[in-house]
Amino acid sequence: MPAARELLLDAAFTALGARPWHGVRMVDVAAAAGVSRQTLYNEFGSKDGLARALVRRETDAFLTGAERSLAEAAATGDAGDCCAAAALWTLRTARANPFVRAALTGCRGDRLPPAAAPPVPPPRAPRDGRPPRGPTPGLLAERIRDSAAAAIGRSAPPQDGPGGEGVLRACEAAVRLTLSYVIAPAATDEEAAREVARLVRALLRYAPA
Repeated sequence: MPAARELLLDAAFTALGARPWHGVRMVDVAAAAGVSRQTLYNEFGSKDGLARALVRRETDAFLTGAERSLAEAAATGDAGDCCAAAALWTLRTARANPFVRAALTGCRGDRLPPAAAPPVPPPRAPRDGRPPRGPTPGLLAERIRDSAAAAIGRSAPPQDGPGGEGVLRACEAAVRLTLSYVIAPAATDEEAAREVARLVRALLRYAPA
């Protein structure tokens, strides 16, 4: 059986499918999870704490899935296949998960909690001692870009100069194109993924598969 923390996060996520965050009551979340309200407060401290934990979970799950997609594509495909797989995962997840879409686009909307997502990747502590800010879409893009470049480099690194600058630039362009499809979808996610693959192959002078 899932731990109380996961049950509470699941209940909060489900509640957001029916009402905006300001209408989600802690007592209802606790009841839906089958635990006491005190347990909820012990786990998260406050409604803002619950929001931050929920966004952290959804963002981490998205990044884990993106990295898994990259690794699977890298085992059998080229750089275009890797970036296409990450694009397909990103587009499908952003459509299904409002937290992921908000994190990638910076557009939270009225239904989601105002709490910022957790740092991804964790930044260094600020010199002034203030807590780190949550991630921007740019930080998430960098994380996916770096994961894609690493996956490509592990499988079959192209000859593109010292440090793989060409691969990094191609992955950057692939991520930016993918994000444009999150905002303005193509006819199908598969079509968008194919365009991402074509772009990467062209930038790296790969012959189309």
